[in-house]
Amino acid sequence: MIRGQAETARVVSGIINRYLLREIVRNFLGVTVVLMLILLGDQFARGLARAAAERIPREAVLQLMGLTTIEYLSLLIPAAFFFAVMLALGRLNRDSEMAALNACGIGSVQLLRPLLWGAALVAAGLAWLSFGAAPWAAAKALEIRQEGQRQVQLTALEPGRFRSASDGRLVFYARDRNESGILTGIFIQQRAGDLVEVVTAARAEQRLAPERDENFLVLYDGIRYSGRPGSAEFRSARFEEHGIPLPMPRRVDPDRKREEMPTLALLGTGDPEDAAELQWRLAAPVSLLVLTLIAVPLGRAPPRSGRYGRLGFAILVFVFYSNALSVGRMLIEDALVPGWLGLWWVHGLVVGIGLLLLYLQGGGAWRLRARRRAA
Repeated sequence: MIRGQAETARVVSGIINRYLLREIVRNFLGVTVVLMLILLGDQFARGLARAAAERIPREAVLQLMGLTTIEYLSLLIPAAFFFAVMLALGRLNRDSEMAALNACGIGSVQLLRPLLWGAALVAAGLAWLSFGAAPWAAAKALEIRQEGQRQVQLTALEPGRFRSASDGRLVFYARDRNESGILTGIFIQQRAGDLVEVVTAARAEQRLAPERDENFLVLYDGIRYSGRPGSAEFRSARFEEHGIPLPMPRRVDPDRKREEMPTLALLGTGDPEDAAELQWRLAAPVSLLVLTLIAVPLGRAPPRSGRYGRLGFAILVFVFYSNALSVGRMLIEDALVPGWLGLWWVHGLVVGIGLLLLYLQGGGAWRLRARRRAA
């Protein structure tokens, strides 16, 4: 008899757990898609503005948007899962299903167990994203931006338009380009302090020296004038072939920023900023588990109270938690908080609040069970 009741309870518990997880997965996918669309809309406008400001090719904008999306997923997923749990519990309360579960002896603590299992699976994927994929995407985005600037520099010498480089110290103009790609009717002005050099040439071609990472403009059949503005003294020289180096953006080490450094490179350095970055990456999967814990007591509401009744309060809790993590990161960077403590004090504070709320909501049931066991 007892074995049959236990088996029935286990089957019922499995049905309820699958039902709850199915509801959360549906909400999680919906919330993630909505947040991603909002983010992509904002990133698309910023990407176009940044591409115009940094002279990045248009074809590289979509690649940068995809890589930026990978970086932001580590921030979106904890929020999406938290709101998904809140929406699922809100629907259960609205349809009085939570009241029926409570009448069957299933309270907040029993609901927390399947939620934490599901959150642990999502947190495992989020850990891979935060520790591996996001730094790689940040480094790759930096590499694409730099290479895009270099390619624009290589193809910037278009005929019929004045082009400037080196903060206006170099001005270039070509009248036309023939079928073989040779520029004709060349005019170049360079400034070096108070010295001005003007070069005119019949034709020119662009050459790239990959081994030296340099870009040259080779001029043919021209005249070079050099002197100081306001002075009657100047020098001129004719040439048959003359090479002018063109400035190119330097290749910066992709690991120059901590957000782009591999996780292994942050370990054991003793630098407070490295420790802060490491704790920030660890905070993504940990915060998902913490938010799942606190979502259970926050999602409890009176029957027929509305699915979105507690969502506004949940947003405030998430904003407070995120800002506390940001403040904790700055404290680590300034060496005001030791690296071994990291952001664990912020996580511990929110966990303590969640456990307190669970105890206040389930304290009566716990005391009733304790009296039954004592009896």
